[in-house]
Amino acid sequence: MANHKSALKRIRANRAKQLRNKYQHKTTRNAVRDLRASTEKKDAEVLYPKVVSMLDRLAKKNIIHKKKASNLKSKLAKFVAAI
Repeated sequence: MANHKSALKRIRANRAKQLRNKYQHKTTRNAVRDLRASTEKKDAEVLYPKVVSMLDRLAKKNIIHKKKASNLKSKLAKFVAAI
């Protein structure tokens, strides 16, 4: 491991970013799970825009691939429409 001042700072910054990304990704996965588990159309329609927003945010920050976000949004839209 390098022990330059800048390398040590980079290690700290990368760890902080990793933790933030991990938290956001896990939170979004839980929101997707909750949406899929909903049985009431009203609840699903309220939750859907929030989940889509979270997915878009993850894709924008390259935490997940933009096409994965697109696929998830499409599947969730079909799910909400079918309830």
